[in-house]
Amino acid sequence: MPLITVELFAGRDKETKRKFVERITAETCEILGCKPEAVQIMFKDVKREDWATGGELWSDK
Repeated sequence: MPLITVELFAGRDKETKRKFVERITAETCEILGCKPEAVQIMFKDVKREDWATGGELWSDK
């Protein structure tokens, strides 16, 4: 059973997440040869002040 963890900035709406999981599940099943029921996807929403790239907080950009 694959477990896919997705970390992204907080604020995506439910419909966006729904579309994402539908497509990721379909691709995962095609590539790994598993059933959709086996695919688990977990979102971890992260605040911009808790994420940095290149020495700069995203909340400062």
